[in-house]
Amino acid sequence: MLEDRRLAVLRAIVEDYVSTREPVGSKSLVERHALGVSSATIRNDMAVLEDEGYIAQPHTSAGRIPTDLGYRAFVDRLSGVKPMSGAERRAISNFLAGAVDLDDVMARSVRLLAQITRQVALVQYPSLVQSTVLHLEMVRLSETRILLVLIADTGRVEQRSVDLPSPMTDEDVALVRSRLVTAVIGQKCAELGPRLESFVETMDVAIRPSVTVIVASLLDATIDTVEQRVVLGGTANLARYRDSFATNLEPVLEALEEQVVLLRLLGEVSGDVTIRIGHENPVEDLQGTSVIATGYGRGDAVVAGVGVVGPTHMDYPGTIAAVSAVAQYLGRILDEN
Repeated sequence: MLEDRRLAVLRAIVEDYVSTREPVGSKSLVERHALGVSSATIRNDMAVLEDEGYIAQPHTSAGRIPTDLGYRAFVDRLSGVKPMSGAERRAISNFLAGAVDLDDVMARSVRLLAQITRQVALVQYPSLVQSTVLHLEMVRLSETRILLVLIADTGRVEQRSVDLPSPMTDEDVALVRSRLVTAVIGQKCAELGPRLESFVETMDVAIRPSVTVIVASLLDATIDTVEQRVVLGGTANLARYRDSFATNLEPVLEALEEQVVLLRLLGEVSGDVTIRIGHENPVEDLQGTSVIATGYGRGDAVVAGVGVVGPTHMDYPGTIAAVSAVAQYLGRILDEN
């Protein structure tokens, strides 16, 4: 367990290294921080911190830098996150409020988060599994084709062009739409299967084959793969930290191009902020990075994740505040729409 004084020394080392990206020596700690002890005591504390694995010496006669364990100790003992100014919060609100649809919200969010944190930003599209049906429309394009449109409360819009096995009149389409609306509006997308299990049998025998196809298309629209999509932004920000990675940036950039990797980074997000540092990350090529992520959604229901990827020497308090703020505004946009 870290003693209070050594924790203060570790905190000072982390803050200085994040700020300067230069190994930190005892002399600079004495000059920059009011630690209340002599430089000899600080050197002794640094020696203990190094023996316990919290800091390391990159090369002979250099100062010390935090290790993954050191960053973890620092993060776990954060007394609070860096508060965002009123101007910053208004800028976030105004920027995201100008979005015209869900795609625009996602694009604006990832761009904004990358700019605020100067890291790589990740924003996941809302999951239909966690969404509720807000509106359902059926448009007759011809006797044997209809357009099926489903709108979820999270802003997701799914469209399907459905080819029918037999003709349907305008009256048939209107009747099916009316009964489907009654059955699905306000229901969780994940629960539509059981609700529609016997729906076809309630329809006239002559149109049951077509209704079967319509219901199948509706269910398919709620299980599509778009919910497995993560928008990425700010990869160019990694170039400014090139010297921070033990190997070149190519494996990191290649890993970030894979959607399955991005989904693993967001993990099982909840309403709480999760922080994975260095070797805590599940993706080997990204174990020189840290990931800060949280969930967003309507009310208490989390429908997707948002986060950032950057070097382990990131500004943790400031980044946590930025990720949390963007997640809150995303949730607010879903509630308002």
